[in-house]
Amino acid sequence: MKKMENVNFRFYIKTQYKLGKQAIEIFNQLKAVYNDQAPSYATVARWVALFKNGRESIEDDPRSGRPITGVTQDNIDAVRKVIVEDPHSTYNEIEAYTSLSCGTINRIIHEHLKLRKVVARWVPHELTDENRRKRVEDCRENLKLFREGKWRLCDVVTGDESWFFYRQIGRKQDNATWIGEGEYAKPVVRRSQFEPKIMVSVFFRSTGLVHIHFLKNGETINAHNYIRNCLEPLTSSINEQRPTSGTKNLKFHHDNAKPHVAECVKSYLNSNGFTIIRHPPYSPDLAPSDFWLFDYIKRQLTDHTNRKSLEKEITEILENIPKEEYQKTFNKWLERMELCIQNQGHYFEHLINK
Repeated sequence: MKKMENVNFRFYIKTQYKLGKQAIEIFNQLKAVYNDQAPSYATVARWVALFKNGRESIEDDPRSGRPITGVTQDNIDAVRKVIVEDPHSTYNEIEAYTSLSCGTINRIIHEHLKLRKVVARWVPHELTDENRRKRVEDCRENLKLFREGKWRLCDVVTGDESWFFYRQIGRKQDNATWIGEGEYAKPVVRRSQFEPKIMVSVFFRSTGLVHIHFLKNGETINAHNYIRNCLEPLTSSINEQRPTSGTKNLKFHHDNAKPHVAECVKSYLNSNGFTIIRHPPYSPDLAPSDFWLFDYIKRQLTDHTNRKSLEKEITEILENIPKEEYQKTFNKWLERMELCIQNQGHYFEHLINK
């Protein structure tokens, strides 16, 4: 009887998801009808995520054996290794890689590694009351300026840096393949953090790409390099695009990485007419580069054997993103600030129906 009830719940979750309902809405509906017999929010959210990734079955997956339990140093190291190599790892993927039980993985992640997952990535920070207050305060201030017409989305320039590997492994669900009888799927080798990679800085507006910089091998991002290799070329590109007004009245948004908040960087931006937009600490969910652009690029990349070909493909992907996608992302940015306020500064990714 319990199994039948679970199947019925899953059928309802699947139906409501396909009708466009978010996990929190589905959970509230089930809770209102079934009270304590309703599945937990975590269960509803997990099944919504599975259906979102293409799952059709509402039955339990077959299990070949009892998962390994126990929090040992070896198990802690194994979970840490999976997350370091792929910060987007899900519980199901970690369980598949390590053969540990879900409960053991949960204890390791939260009690030993001190991690929380937000914006589809593990973030090693537990938001304090002050962090949440600052997130709400900055979002309210930014939204007020946009709503009052003092700021316009088309005047915002945003950007950040990210690593891009030569070899792509894709998400777990992307590696599914059709095979014939007697054939075996080709294994996917997990990526090492020491594999060849390049760091890329990208800056864009609602109208499209403005500047891209590929760091040289051995080059690091510090305040002076950030100005010389990113901000100065960025300013020149904008002056070419806007020969009359240049950077006047433009708003500049980036996160709180040390090179970004250095006094010389602030001085450079201010002296060139930029207004710096407030961005709260520990908030990748409020940065367009983090919640959209970098993942968009990485999902389309193919494998490369040399730096030049990887740089070329990244550039082509960026230049071929439709203008509408850039515009849509900036509108989502405002929606995310509103969600942050509504959730009192807590991370809100689980509430977004992507």
